[in-house]
Amino acid sequence: MTRKRLFLTTWAVLLLCIAVSANVRLPLLFQDGMVLQRGADINVWGWADAGEQVVVSLLNSKQKVLSTATTTADAQGRWLLCLPKNKKMKPGGGYVLTIKSQLSNLRSSSAGLLPEGRKNSQINNVSLGDVWLLSGQSNIDVTIERVYPWYTGAIDSMDNAQVRLFRVQNDTSTGGEKDDIRQTSINWLPLNKQNAWLFSAVGAFLGQQMQEHTGVPQGIIVNSWGGTPIEAWISADTLRNYYPMLVEKTRLYDNPDYIRAQQQANSQADRRWNQMLDERDPGMQQGFTALDYDDSSWTTIQQYQWSWRGIGSTWLRQHVQVDAAHAGQPARLLLGTLFDADITYVNGQQVGRTYYQYPPRRYDIPEGLLREGDNVITVRFINKYGAAHFIPEKPYLIAFGPDRYSLNPLPQDVIRLSEQWKQHAGADMPQCPSGDVSLQNLPSTLYNAVLRPLAPMTLAGVVWYQGESNTGGDASSYANKLALLMSNWRQAFQQPQMPFAIVQLANYMECVQQPQNTGWSQVREAQRTVAANDPYAECVVNIDLGETQDIHPLRKREVAQRIALCFRRLVLGERVALFPQVVSATVLPPTSSAGPEPVAAEPSCRVVLTLDQPLRPGSLKYFELAGSDGSFVNAEATATGNTITVTVPAALNGSTPTKMRYAWKNNPLNADVYGLDSHLPLSPFEIDLGQHLSLK
Repeated sequence: MTRKRLFLTTWAVLLLCIAVSANVRLPLLFQDGMVLQRGADINVWGWADAGEQVVVSLLNSKQKVLSTATTTADAQGRWLLCLPKNKKMKPGGGYVLTIKSQLSNLRSSSAGLLPEGRKNSQINNVSLGDVWLLSGQSNIDVTIERVYPWYTGAIDSMDNAQVRLFRVQNDTSTGGEKDDIRQTSINWLPLNKQNAWLFSAVGAFLGQQMQEHTGVPQGIIVNSWGGTPIEAWISADTLRNYYPMLVEKTRLYDNPDYIRAQQQANSQADRRWNQMLDERDPGMQQGFTALDYDDSSWTTIQQYQWSWRGIGSTWLRQHVQVDAAHAGQPARLLLGTLFDADITYVNGQQVGRTYYQYPPRRYDIPEGLLREGDNVITVRFINKYGAAHFIPEKPYLIAFGPDRYSLNPLPQDVIRLSEQWKQHAGADMPQCPSGDVSLQNLPSTLYNAVLRPLAPMTLAGVVWYQGESNTGGDASSYANKLALLMSNWRQAFQQPQMPFAIVQLANYMECVQQPQNTGWSQVREAQRTVAANDPYAECVVNIDLGETQDIHPLRKREVAQRIALCFRRLVLGERVALFPQVVSATVLPPTSSAGPEPVAAEPSCRVVLTLDQPLRPGSLKYFELAGSDGSFVNAEATATGNTITVTVPAALNGSTPTKMRYAWKNNPLNADVYGLDSHLPLSPFEIDLGQHLSLK
């Protein structure tokens, strides 16, 4: 063989090797603008050809290598390595992450010969800072857009490029763990009003607060799905040891053909149901939305004394008088929160539509639509289940002026709507057929699809804000499942001491005065006790930030502030005052004075709680005691210094108290035990007095 022929043959072989080798790929989590965890070894992983050597390096802005590591892809093409931390890796931006294959130098000399996507990877504009994972259900989902009326000024000025936002795209898997997440539209975007508008409000506020406090970049990864139970976020291997039938439940749905057929059938049924509704609804043919429609014969209803339990549609109209000064002005129509779906019109023009119960109805009225004199608001309720109704304690008004987007405070220039409406029947409909294929609610489906593919990303900590969907019949098992989830995630992320901030359920629903025992209280107690028994967890008490009528309260900045306090203690090691904790409880018998002139005896025994900090002094609500029969009764309590004295009521019939509860209700409205200096609330709790402490 000639020298020339040998050279050409060797070159051809090398090119062939390049073409079939070194297919290096990173997870979609690794993109330009990302934040990597400071002060820690950094896990990087991906895929390549089996046996391929992969070199990962972190470079500074001057292209100087600060940390590097090498590994080899296994037989399945997977690789994982760890960039060791060092003093040169300072918090800040401008870093570059490079991922090279064994043949990288040869590749660079043969540019254009390789298929697109097989070139070396480089992640630019990387920052070193703190990376937080926020997960759970809809109260993590609640967006900046939703809470904007509560924080208009703060959100209008929101702009911090050192905070980066990443939203994991929702996905499910019944067939095991996926390799990667789906492509997302919010991928390490800098924090500003526009980028955060449809991003988690808790996440955006937490990133902003932690960056302002630490001065270093913050990465916020939001991975949540409204309405999902905790089991969906735990691996099948973990659940199998404790709840094997949950794993079997998911296996029943491991049939893509069945799922696809059922989803198509549901979609077709829904389209047909809505088509029939429109065909049968007289309002669609008779012009119920028109300003000049004669509604004088319609029935008058009072919005808070009305609930329509039909399936189908019904119509409401209200006339509003507008003066010359407001005619033609742009405005915002606030219709509180309605159940379930609505289409709303002003003077015959549709101004808004909402497909389900939770979002607040805030509909913009365009300039020129309102006229001087008589105007009409028409609401078409569409109902598939339950009772269509208005939600109390919400604003119902038309707002004008530049502050019309604010709810805190309410706008100054408003026309308040009447509680009286004209009502007319729409179309009665049969129940819409549906087969339940809500895969996101099945055990392990979210762990498989959107949690495991993120691991083992190096994190500073996790926010877990979930529990509403577990307040039903399985509430008693929540503590065990939460502990399993935390252990499961720590193992997946290879961080056995990974910090968790567990956000406790907020107060919600009707406030009752008598003792009640519900799933909401049981889940709160599970959240408190799991955090109390874990040295790397804190419970974020949320009992005073809820709303009676809304499962999605708006005060998310305050929630984020409390989460930040917990992380300042857990992660940054700061000595910050957190939520008051009970450290001891003592039952004292009745007392009387000694001496020549005895004073009347204390009428009943007392329970004295000692807390870890001084409290706001005064009388307290929502304390309950139970005797040997286990029945709870209300009890009076008073705070002095760092103690709470609870008087045993006569209703206990002389029985020695055995258990105590505080704020053990769905909605202990205005619960009033607060730290004097921390200004933070005491968590609801139940304690066994016999086990806790001595009877003196």
